Amino acid sequence: MQNAELEIGEIDRQLEDARLAALLSTEILDTASEPSYDAITRLAAECFHADAATIAFADESRVWMKSCHNQTVRELPRTNSIFDMVLRQDGPVNVPDVAQYPQSEVLAPRLRHVGMASFCSVPVRSSEGRILGILTVFRRAPGEILPTEALPMLESLAEMVSSQLELRKLRKASNGNGARRSRAAAAAKGSWPSRPDLRHALEKREFVLYYQPEVELSTRRIVGLEALIRWAHPERGLISPMDFIPLAEESGLILPIGDWGLAEACNQIQKWCQEDARHSSLRVCVNLSARQFSREGLADHVEALLLQSGITSHQLGLEMTESSLIPNIDTALQVLSSLRKLGVSLLMDDFGTGYSSLNHLHSFPFDVLKIDRSFVGRMTEGEQPLQIVRTIIELARVLGMDVVAEGIETREQYRLLRQMGCRYGQGYLMARPMTAEAATRLLRLPGRILPEALVSPCA
Repeated sequence: MQNAELEIGEIDRQLEDARLAALLSTEILDTASEPSYDAITRLAAECFHADAATIAFADESRVWMKSCHNQTVRELPRTNSIFDMVLRQDGPVNVPDVAQYPQSEVLAPRLRHVGMASFCSVPVRSSEGRILGILTVFRRAPGEILPTEALPMLESLAEMVSSQLELRKLRKASNGNGARRSRAAAAAKGSWPSRPDLRHALEKREFVLYYQPEVELSTRRIVGLEALIRWAHPERGLISPMDFIPLAEESGLILPIGDWGLAEACNQIQKWCQEDARHSSLRVCVNLSARQFSREGLADHVEALLLQSGITSHQLGLEMTESSLIPNIDTALQVLSSLRKLGVSLLMDDFGTGYSSLNHLHSFPFDVLKIDRSFVGRMTEGEQPLQIVRTIIELARVLGMDVVAEGIETREQYRLLRQMGCRYGQGYLMARPMTAEAATRLLRLPGRILPEALVSPCA
């Protein structure tokens, strides 16, 4: 068996681009269940006396399940996944005992997540032979799941999946989506950054996370950090997210970029806890985009990252703006409820800037409100902006939610917020966003308490 540790950057880029283009042309990702695919997984499980079977497809960062038989996971991170094993092998992968597999420390948490100990997986290919997905059968007990002579039968079932994909392409060929994508790509080609620039940055690991401390205002104690993405371009220097996130959203690359940020934050939490077990009380918050909320499998993806990194759910916070929830309220509510069941903290960012925030507070299971910096910045300008902040704090108290004030830059803002009962805050007054190394040094302060000299007006 070949080594399964496969990173996106190690794949031949041209082959991967062609594979992704073939996958996108099927428009299969994030679609509803279909009887034809469900029939294939059921047949695969019955034929091979398996405990579960799945049909899954993989984009840049995730393995998404189109059909599951006796299994409920919707998606998992792609890195070191079964899909990457099949892609690297360019053919079937048969693992009779995950515990004995050389890469079991990578695969085991995910397979424990679905309760399986052995599996056999075969590729689902496009008409050009590109591997778009996998058909996998699982067993809960170790042992030879599929004798060699039975493998052609599973491959025949995978070919049935491929035939269904070709039928889908034919049905979708006349709707013009491909032409629209081509026009969008052509429009983006003449400006910087372009979609290839973003993909290159992702491959070359040019994106980095900066961390801004969240502080308990009464004690100056660091209780958490917000992870903020930056692009460390080798020639242009540090690029603000405002200069590349809109294109990432438009091009769809926000999904792999966002998934990278989630995984990176989880790994950083693990590193801080390994250095000092007392850091297990820290919560690191990551911003999520509207496109991420269109994925019903987001909670499964997050749970897999928690298992892989070995951190607990209360150490991770997920921030979203009201506008990111609006496009599909029903899906957002389902995703938020699933995340809440994991125990992950849910924060509404930029609260007060939307049109119906109060209504959404009653609908969505948020734990924390973040007061938008625009309100904090105007507090000292008159009674009305001050009253808005006071009302938000009181509203959160009534609803049993915590409040974090963003953008604190002056001692007067700091004083007023404490006076009104706001418990937490972040801003340049306490600390600017900083590298993970700088944040580590700050966390080594006794009790994680910022010296009063550090809480001073920004230059």
